[in-house]
Amino acid sequence: MTLTVSHGELVTVLRRTVTGQDSYGNDTVTWTEEDVAGVPVWPGDANAAGGNERVQARDMVLTGMTVGLPYGFAITAYDRIRVRGAVYEVNGEPASWRSPLTGTEAGVIVSLTLVQG
Repeated sequence: MTLTVSHGELVTVLRRTVTGQDSYGNDTVTWTEEDVAGVPVWPGDANAAGGNERVQARDMVLTGMTVGLPYGFAITAYDRIRVRGAVYEVNGEPASWRSPLTGTEAGVIVSLTLVQG
């Protein structure tokens, strides 16, 4: 049994692929995009990740968001997700959630952070 969301949103998963190395030995990457429809989106806790900070005389604001991708969806901590026009970084490893009581496969819960400033 898979959880379905009738009023979910369209999000875009941006997958990071290492394509080589530059002359300094740093990885070079490309990004591919995959749209996912019907995704539940709710506010996350950015304060746990630092909230608002002052870094090198600049104000930095962290905004949290959480999304629930379909159960079994492959996503890593190196990917990003575009939600409502803003590109968020995946915060930690995504977690698959399946109820031990009913077997309902609720999805892959992904905590996101948007860094501004």
